[in-house]
Amino acid sequence: MSAPDLLGRIAGPADVKALPPAALPELAAQIRRRLIDVVSRTGGHLGPNLGVVELTIALHRVFDAPRDRIVWDTGHQSYVHKMLTGRADRLGTLRTAGGLSGYPCRAESPHDLVENSHASTALSYADGLARGLELTGQRRHTVAVVGDGALTGGMAWEALNNIGAARRRVVIVLNDNGRSYDETVGALHAHLTALRQDAAGNTDHSTDGNTAGDADGSAPNLLRILGFGYVGPVDGHDLRALDTALRRAHDAHGPVVVHVVTSKGNGYAPAEQDPADRMHTVSPAPKPTAVTGDPPPAPKQAWTDVFGDELVAIGEERADVVALTAAMRLPAGLGAFGDRFPHRLVDVGIAEQHAVTCAAGLASVGLHPVVAVYSTFLGRAFDQVLMDVGLHRLPVTFVLDRAGVTGPDGPSHHGMWDVSLLQGVPGLRLAAPRDAVRLRELLREALAHESGPTVLRYPKGSAPAPVPLHSRVGSLDVLTPRRLHSQVLLVSSGPMATVAVAAAARLAELGVPATVVDPRWTHPITADLMSLVSEHDLVITLEDNAIGGGLGAALSVAAHRAGLGTRVIPLGLPVDFLPVGERDELLRACGLDVEGVLHTVTDALWRGAHWSAPDGGERPLLPDPLLQM
Repeated sequence: MSAPDLLGRIAGPADVKALPPAALPELAAQIRRRLIDVVSRTGGHLGPNLGVVELTIALHRVFDAPRDRIVWDTGHQSYVHKMLTGRADRLGTLRTAGGLSGYPCRAESPHDLVENSHASTALSYADGLARGLELTGQRRHTVAVVGDGALTGGMAWEALNNIGAARRRVVIVLNDNGRSYDETVGALHAHLTALRQDAAGNTDHSTDGNTAGDADGSAPNLLRILGFGYVGPVDGHDLRALDTALRRAHDAHGPVVVHVVTSKGNGYAPAEQDPADRMHTVSPAPKPTAVTGDPPPAPKQAWTDVFGDELVAIGEERADVVALTAAMRLPAGLGAFGDRFPHRLVDVGIAEQHAVTCAAGLASVGLHPVVAVYSTFLGRAFDQVLMDVGLHRLPVTFVLDRAGVTGPDGPSHHGMWDVSLLQGVPGLRLAAPRDAVRLRELLREALAHESGPTVLRYPKGSAPAPVPLHSRVGSLDVLTPRRLHSQVLLVSSGPMATVAVAAAARLAELGVPATVVDPRWTHPITADLMSLVSEHDLVITLEDNAIGGGLGAALSVAAHRAGLGTRVIPLGLPVDFLPVGERDELLRACGLDVEGVLHTVTDALWRGAHWSAPDGGERPLLPDPLLQM
């Protein structure tokens, strides 16, 4: 006889509370089966969610969400939360356009209070929520679920410093699985390990109040010293133990940390045995393809792998190159470098600010640091880039993976703001490789530059086929023949070169000669690029960065200041938070495809009375990308 469909009956937390305790293990098993089935197809964060199944059930049984405020740090482990708050039937739409977000999403449910998909923020939210509830006379609980990996971030400790002193009723659920992507690094990891080991040899070290001392003879507890009650360590897969611990925290009169020990990937052997990251993320299942007699195409090399391979080669040649990352050794492409040069790889944990200023210190003693992070995360350390690296003109190279449109991770992970931020750093040089050949080339140029910071940015996924060089003008790559009477100059940033070259070919068919140039180094604007601009009537820039403050805006200002009559039209991403979507689809919607470029060029020439169609008739009817959004 098959077990009843418990998950199908859950429309919200009230249904979770109504289940008898004896039914909860079966509910947990059904949730795990559903997670494995769906996330294996859609892609997403599998390991973290498998690790919090019992914890999420217990939270929704003890606390009264959404009246009680539950905030998930980073949010990638909120899939189970979504399932228990009425969205289990939509889990199959995860990380797709119009479907469920891979993070908490306020538009989806009142249970998703904060869309905090960057780490180490939940405790600051919790402090503000608790203060606000107190000021407005509301008696509700504030609960923050934070991982031990997120506690490696400085912002989390800023919040702990304030919460512990204020003594408000804040429950911090410390989900200690010993990992972020890799194993958690630093002294905190050693301290939490000591707490777990101490508990294994003693009976009960839990306190509900704000006990700071260790009169029971147990090991010193930093959380108690900071003013927190402490409950735990608790087996995060034992529903009864979780219920008891969370109810103690619920009834406490001050801030309490519930130390929950979980196993990332729990209940799924392939995840538990994955040595890299316990299946932190998995890719979507491959789409079926038609069966033909042709051999399968050769796999393309990922941008990240190209960078990682070249950095190892450079490391063999230069002993002064040191790599840093923020808890992203493998995702940022530093695995091979760390294996080959373990003493020259620094993982600082989820602490981008520290990574940048640590790199400044390394550069100050004659080394050349390479800081490799996702584009979206560098914004957390902009002050350090500006004042600690830029102000001192230090040779630090930043390598930004996942720049531009990233796809299924949505608005918080599109790396579309880095150019706008970094162009304001005096002395900084920024490059965008168009293909793998240029990435290797530009990385070496960046590391040869010793008079200030350099940046390389590239998108998620595979590098496109090489776009051949037609000629070189100074540091610029001209990708099409330079026609004497070319009216149009297409200036492409990075992999947008593929679109620009294809658009130039289509324009030639319409009788509009166009030249395509890849600046390679897109900031600052060079004299060579300005010379090319002066030779054309119309310049279109293509970039997968926000249009405000990007390459096109900078070139437009430069042309105006130089007194050029050239019209510069930037094509880029709107200054808005882009939704989930495939990269090609989102670029098309923003006019960053061949048809969008054709429309922009022909519209500009037609309105400017510079061009007539070859047959003397009206201009071709081209689709308006704005109508496709």
